[in-house]
Amino acid sequence: MSQPTEQKRATPNQILIGLISVSDRASKGVYQDEGIPSLKKWLANAITTPIAFHERLIADEFETIASMIIELVDEFGCDLVFTTGGTGPSRRDVTPEATLEAATRELPGFGEQMRQISLRFVPTAILSRQTAVLREIEDHTSLIINLPGQPKSIQETLEGLRDANGNIIVPGIFAAVPYCIDLIGGPYMETNETVVKAFRPKKK
Repeated sequence: MSQPTEQKRATPNQILIGLISVSDRASKGVYQDEGIPSLKKWLANAITTPIAFHERLIADEFETIASMIIELVDEFGCDLVFTTGGTGPSRRDVTPEATLEAATRELPGFGEQMRQISLRFVPTAILSRQTAVLREIEDHTSLIINLPGQPKSIQETLEGLRDANGNIIVPGIFAAVPYCIDLIGGPYMETNETVVKAFRPKKK
């Protein structure tokens, strides 16, 4: 399947980001989803490159989650897709499995670091099953990352932990995202270093 992603960008360096909130009750209107608004706000502050968002609020259903990831990558050409919610140990938490279903390769280091950050706050972070993957189709590759559902946890996971002076003491996962997007052929992403500094190896 060929993916004419450049035709979907307002500018050549625009980053296309998919946001999927996985929640049975929020998708039915029982309560308002907080995952996507907080994630979108953080990303808009953290990324200085032009962004276009594609947002979805869906139920915690395996096939729905997997098909939505595939749609955002294959049809909308998203370079980066975040999911929020559905990563715990209950039977209804199937986001990691659905993410792997849509994947071609797994990047387990993201999940390992997310748990390390969250364990600084709560011992139950060990129950989280978040992961990250690549979906590779002809002419396009996307990075897909599972995030927690709570706004505070989303920020901590992405941004990392700071000391009283504002210095990073535990790196957040987003510092590695721009370089990953470079490696898979996506647009060059620049960040607001007061929020998060993108790490790229120094050129020799």
